[in-house]
Amino acid sequence: MDSTEIRQRFLKFFEKRGHAIIPSAPLVPENDPSVLFNTAGMQPLVPYLMGEPHPQGKRLANSQKCVRTQDIDEVGDNTHDTFFEMLGNWSLGDYFKEEAIKWSFELLTSDEGFKLDPKRLYVTVFAGNDDAPKDTESFDIWKKYIPENRIYFLGFNGKKEPNWWEAGVNGPCGPDTEMFYDVTPEGLGDMTKEEYLKADDEQKVVEIWNNVFMEYVKKDGKVVGKLPNKNVDTGSGLERVVMALQGKNNIFDTDLFKPLMDKLTEFSTSNDKDSIRSKRIIADHIRTSVFMISDGVTPSNTDQGYILRRLIRRAVRKMKILNIEPSLLKECSEVVIEKYKTVYKDLSEKKDVIFKILEEEVEKFKKPLDWVSLYKIDIEDAKKGVIKKIKDIPILSSTDTASAEYVYQNFQTYGVPTDLSIEVIIEAGLKFDQDLFDKKFKEHQDMSRAGAEKKFKGGMGDTSEKSLQYHTATHLLHQALRTVLGNHVSQKGSNITPERLRFDFTHGVKMTDEEKKKVEDIVNEQIKKALPVEVVSLTKSDAEKTGALHFFGDKYGDTVTVYYIGENIEQAFSKE
Repeated sequence: MDSTEIRQRFLKFFEKRGHAIIPSAPLVPENDPSVLFNTAGMQPLVPYLMGEPHPQGKRLANSQKCVRTQDIDEVGDNTHDTFFEMLGNWSLGDYFKEEAIKWSFELLTSDEGFKLDPKRLYVTVFAGNDDAPKDTESFDIWKKYIPENRIYFLGFNGKKEPNWWEAGVNGPCGPDTEMFYDVTPEGLGDMTKEEYLKADDEQKVVEIWNNVFMEYVKKDGKVVGKLPNKNVDTGSGLERVVMALQGKNNIFDTDLFKPLMDKLTEFSTSNDKDSIRSKRIIADHIRTSVFMISDGVTPSNTDQGYILRRLIRRAVRKMKILNIEPSLLKECSEVVIEKYKTVYKDLSEKKDVIFKILEEEVEKFKKPLDWVSLYKIDIEDAKKGVIKKIKDIPILSSTDTASAEYVYQNFQTYGVPTDLSIEVIIEAGLKFDQDLFDKKFKEHQDMSRAGAEKKFKGGMGDTSEKSLQYHTATHLLHQALRTVLGNHVSQKGSNITPERLRFDFTHGVKMTDEEKKKVEDIVNEQIKKALPVEVVSLTKSDAEKTGALHFFGDKYGDTVTVYYIGENIEQAFSKE
């Protein structure tokens, strides 16, 4: 099966079992400042997992676009990537462990599903801790489908909870049961728990399915109670499923990546271990960049834009190392668009924008890229004893350590991206004092999910009165901006904490002080009226007839939720 059939089989399997198929949300979350991107299929559904009724019902399924950057240094091995699709099905207070486990097994092994060999399946279940008891129920259900000696209880190991899933320090969470598949040619057979863990570390077995039994809620990192409903939140990385079904031992040999990998091999025939890893990094970063740009992200020095800029520049540097002309980035991105155009039609529609942004970023990177190359030469010279300095700061602080001060000055003076300088240092086999560098230049630390959580306190899990008020204020602000500036204004994101709100919108020029004052007066005037905030479920067509605003592409189903501020929907000040 190719990836398109696998995706379709998954959706049809759950549609047959009463699930509404919902479209993917955009990569950039709406009103969730806890992460820069949607990192799992459940993230856009958090309000419904917390108890809010979903317009499409209690059973949902989709393939959600996701980006995770915390493992960026692992990209290039067999299984890690930054962009991926998460296949998922959800029960919002409907079925629970019995059905979820049964359907997982059927999907993976039946002729209707993926036809995988059940003798190559291994399962882990939650061993229990202070937050929740040992999940013997899941263990007993699994025994109906696979031998007991292939089911392992995994518990807290001091670093991470292997069988517990949560989106962050606030929000829904719960124990999970995970399915792993043996991808070795010979087959591993029965294994002890220790043998299984070793096989997992060596990527001889890969996780292809995860059922989270979401019945708990966390606040500030601690379980504080149970959710109104017992929910099922499942997830499976499409890339890993495709790898297992196509008999590959890495995601880059699957049909999702092969056209792009072939194109890179056409540009560079070098085939040693380092070259293969570089090609994988280039392929991953280009694919992710294409999807980010199609969802409205543009390169910048902050937030999502910084991640995009880093990925593009990292890809270009790897291309340079392989003697691939950076201008060929456009040709590579065209391969990605061609591969996905039938699934994500907006890629073709936004092709020119994608090409333009990539071209501009490559052009901007030319000078810093030259300095990266010079830095590499300077380091090699310094290792041989040649004294190299910038502003009287030596390039090495000791014989085996690169100077953090030098890296800082390289950025300040020549704009050399610090993450690329550090890559050069690691490639040269030198140490680097990250703590010293962070003290010198904190605001340019590497972005990560953890970093984003420190920067943006709160998020979807924060339902304090002040955050809810600010959320309502964004609706008032949106309408006020359209009243003052024109109906071309559309929301492109927002960020809400108990301390303040930020609202991102499109407008061609800087607002004048007079325009800002008008917007401020309109919002305050509406607040003084103490208007009610109402919510109704309508068909999509009826919602559009009310004039309710909607700016997020194809993510809506046939039934939508409309929020309006006013005495009735016809005369409401704001409706979205």
